[in-house]
Amino acid sequence: MKPIVELIKEKPIIGWLIFGGTIVAVFLIGLLGASIMERRSEEKMLFQLVKPIAEWEPRNEVWGENFPREFESYKSTFDTTFKSKYGGSATRDLLEEDPNPIILWAGNAFSRDYNQARGHYRAIEDIRKTLRTGLPQPATCWTCKSTDVPRVMNKIGIAEYYHKKYTELGSEITNNIGCQDCHDPATMNLRITRPALAEAFQRQGKDITKATHQEMRSLVCAQCHVEYYFKGDGKYLTFPWDNGFSAEQMETYYDTIQHMDFEHKLSKAKILKAQHPDYELYKTGIHAERGVSCADCHMPYRSEGGVKFTNHKIQSPLNDIAASCGVCHRESEATLRKNVEDRQDKILELRLTAEQALVKAHLEAKFAWEKGATEEEMKPVLQFIRHAQWRWDWVAASNGLGFHSPTEAARVLGSAIQQAGEARVALVRILAKHGVTEPFVLPDISTKEKAQTFIGLKMDSLRTEKTKFLQTVAPEWDKKAEEREGKKRY
Repeated sequence: MKPIVELIKEKPIIGWLIFGGTIVAVFLIGLLGASIMERRSEEKMLFQLVKPIAEWEPRNEVWGENFPREFESYKSTFDTTFKSKYGGSATRDLLEEDPNPIILWAGNAFSRDYNQARGHYRAIEDIRKTLRTGLPQPATCWTCKSTDVPRVMNKIGIAEYYHKKYTELGSEITNNIGCQDCHDPATMNLRITRPALAEAFQRQGKDITKATHQEMRSLVCAQCHVEYYFKGDGKYLTFPWDNGFSAEQMETYYDTIQHMDFEHKLSKAKILKAQHPDYELYKTGIHAERGVSCADCHMPYRSEGGVKFTNHKIQSPLNDIAASCGVCHRESEATLRKNVEDRQDKILELRLTAEQALVKAHLEAKFAWEKGATEEEMKPVLQFIRHAQWRWDWVAASNGLGFHSPTEAARVLGSAIQQAGEARVALVRILAKHGVTEPFVLPDISTKEKAQTFIGLKMDSLRTEKTKFLQTVAPEWDKKAEEREGKKRY
């Protein structure tokens, strides 16, 4: 083999290639070194805290003094102007848009009031104003609404916190969902502050402390965006995941322990009220399969002044398609929006079909009771209704109208339709057995007002009571909180 010098003399192009390659290598090494230095510089800046943060510090503005970019983006969740076709943060009365659930929730506070969830910055305001908190409620209802919750749990104990009344902790729970809920103040690492999630994993034989950072970018959301129930007299917050995450596995869990959230006022079925099983539905979708986290879509990265940070304006990805969807998908924003809405349109069609079948099943069950049906005859009917409504609600209560997993959402709704149909067929047989020949006539429940009147709700009285509470009790809570924290509520 000839020496390299002789090769270069014979073929000068080789020398130029070596020279060019050397230049490129030096350039790339320089870029790598600069990137490393920049990251180290950012890391040093990150933990040079302007103001130390206490272990259970609930005030988001204290964290904001150290992380102004994140805090400013978080504060923008106060904005409620964005409205997508089926969601967003704008105020919208979901019972006004679709009165069917009022009949499905007869006997439950959701029949009073059900609005589109708004931004995290509005959490305390919204839970105070909703007519659903006009009933006696446990303190457990505060659990996902405030950064004060971990502080109070640490102060009085987890079980003691759950066991208290909602009104007992009104002056303690005043800071909105924010930094403390997801971050360790010493390291800024993501952490779990709500014990119910860790306890659910523990019962499954999993150690949540071994989750990867990418997994944590979904798990911190799963502290709240999940199905749950209040267990026992102590109202201990519990996730029904012991058998698995699917609608049927959670249904089996509830059936085994004979849990019900309320007895239906019309049909007498023992109903399960789904909360918002977003994490469970997401787990069955393509994004979870590909390792995409909740934060990747709902909290995409931003750059400002050469600094990369997570946008804490937690919102619908449809309000920032370029930063959320466009990172992976190369189609136009118009195409991506249409992709989402096409899937949501189909899920809505199935959801409404299930609703209509369930409304008829409840009303026909009421009719059967009036015509002399026995408990033994009605037992299988009520079980069909229970299962149908659970599966409908499992999808309906999830945010995103099924988009987190359209295929699974459609499957579960199809099952709900089938179960409701079984109930109605059984009711026809029962009525025939009792010699009922007159046709059942559906009442006019075409509007929110008509449906609420039909199930016996006195809405004017409920609104008057809530107004009185907001004018008398809520200001006292704020006053005590201001004395404790030495500041006005922001």
